[in-house]
Amino acid sequence: MLKNRRQSVNRPPTPDLTDDQAKVLTLQEVINIKLIESGEKEQLMELVREKLTECGWKDEMENICRAYIKKQGRNNVTLDELVRVITPKGRASIPDPIKAELLQRIRTFLVSAAL
Repeated sequence: MLKNRRQSVNRPPTPDLTDDQAKVLTLQEVINIKLIESGEKEQLMELVREKLTECGWKDEMENICRAYIKKQGRNNVTLDELVRVITPKGRASIPDPIKAELLQRIRTFLVSAAL
């Protein structure tokens, strides 16, 4: 009964990688994996969300988004466009103390994880 099952013709078989072909992870990728595995990344994300809300950054970004949408017209703005336009402003306006605290928490994690 399973004889009539068709094989995929769109995707060739995945070749096996030899040791020298295996992808070598960058330090950034290793750190990201460790942060995720330990659950620390989610804790850091929550910390940043809280800090950005407390300092008014989130409200400021919402106001900038609303102003941009109003200027362009509600039906003339896509989410991708809004993200592309607002992201540089948002990153540049994150308060330095929040960046410093996040960096310090990552450094502390790296020392404790012995990376």
